[in-house]
Amino acid sequence: MDAQFEWQEEFFIGVEAIDKEHQRLFKIINKLFRMKEEEKNNQWACQEGIKFFKGHAVKHFADEEAYMTSIGYEGLEQHRRIHKGFRENTLPALEQELEQSGYAEDTVDHFLGVCAGWLIGHTLTEDMAIVGKKIRKWENLLPGEELAAMKKVIVQLVFDMFHLETQMISDAYNGEKFGRGIYYRMVYGAGQEDQNQEIILVFEEQLIINTVGKAMGIQTNKLESKLIHATRYTAQQFVGRILEHFPSTESYKLKEENLLSYEEFRKIFENEQLQASLLFNTGAGYFSYCVIAPHLLEDGIGTPIGEENAMTEVEQYLMKREEQEVTNRKPKILVVDDSLTIREGMRQLLMEDYEIAVAESGVAAIRTITLNQPDLVLLDYEMPVCDGRQTLEMLRSEKAFEDIPVMFLTGRRDPESMIKVMPLKPAGYLIKSSKPADIKKEIDTFFEKKKAKE
Repeated sequence: MDAQFEWQEEFFIGVEAIDKEHQRLFKIINKLFRMKEEEKNNQWACQEGIKFFKGHAVKHFADEEAYMTSIGYEGLEQHRRIHKGFRENTLPALEQELEQSGYAEDTVDHFLGVCAGWLIGHTLTEDMAIVGKKIRKWENLLPGEELAAMKKVIVQLVFDMFHLETQMISDAYNGEKFGRGIYYRMVYGAGQEDQNQEIILVFEEQLIINTVGKAMGIQTNKLESKLIHATRYTAQQFVGRILEHFPSTESYKLKEENLLSYEEFRKIFENEQLQASLLFNTGAGYFSYCVIAPHLLEDGIGTPIGEENAMTEVEQYLMKREEQEVTNRKPKILVVDDSLTIREGMRQLLMEDYEIAVAESGVAAIRTITLNQPDLVLLDYEMPVCDGRQTLEMLRSEKAFEDIPVMFLTGRRDPESMIKVMPLKPAGYLIKSSKPADIKKEIDTFFEKKKAKE
């Protein structure tokens, strides 16, 4: 069995009746996972299992609302609307999809992924709020304080949901790759289109596996469709909680969602002014939270995901992602130079055959390498503040980076400069005044030799 929906300690909210029913729902989902994987299972058994889950879910919603009424919980109406949406919209759409497909394996995966994601998100957000385990709302904020408040809300919410100590490592994330990424776009609004807010969550693949995947008990390191479906719904709960902390967006509802390729994601950074672009390290993986408001891209981007096409879109997204990574895999080169002319010149020279990233300083280079480790660094020898030799010393002092090949970009030919850096084991030296074709040939030769050794 490759997946089981495990009850974990952080799911307890402290109300015995609610906790017991949550555990029961988790066990039912877990049983459905097992039933699906047993070859002897038939459509009738699956139908009965899903009806059983639905019946318990509906009863649980009623019992939970009765408890909230008994304690005078102020968030009852909002909670009731969330229950109603899942009961009257999400579940019927999923059931219809199952029936139309004859309970095909991929539609059962979709059903289980959506229900698992919804349960994870709802239990760790709205249900925790019943007993006061939530972040207080940030009322009457000055405009300049909203970004700082957003950081605090996100860090606290990640801890509340997944018990991860999160650090914000950049408030000016510029769309750099970090590992294998999943790019998920959501559009929220409450009325007029020009008041919409666009949220893009970028997840390092490993983070999804370490959080949502862990909650589902998935033991593989490979993404699969039900994990993506579960992540979608968990992410919606996460973003919904963030929006409700701000008076201007607390009534916003999800209007559209898309899974983006990296190229589509980059298009946003090239065409839009972001109101927030935050990068976080959870210790279990990186993620970014990006906000665009108040308008959408004029040409649109990605295919809108609805219940009628969610299964197809996720499968095609995963398939295209794998194909692109195999087809488009190019060696990664980081060009580090304080001269924009040199950086752009090297990009133009190498971009056809290599994936190029650039950094304008030694400090920026360390950050870029941390996010997306290159196959080769082209490092300017003479830079202000932190020069090439100092930058390479920092790289060699970090175990994770000590073996990254580094070639110096330099205008100096004196032997003394080269002797100074020999203990740091540079992979070579490129003279800036050389002909571009000669520089390109040296880099091509480096990768040919490297490939021959593999």
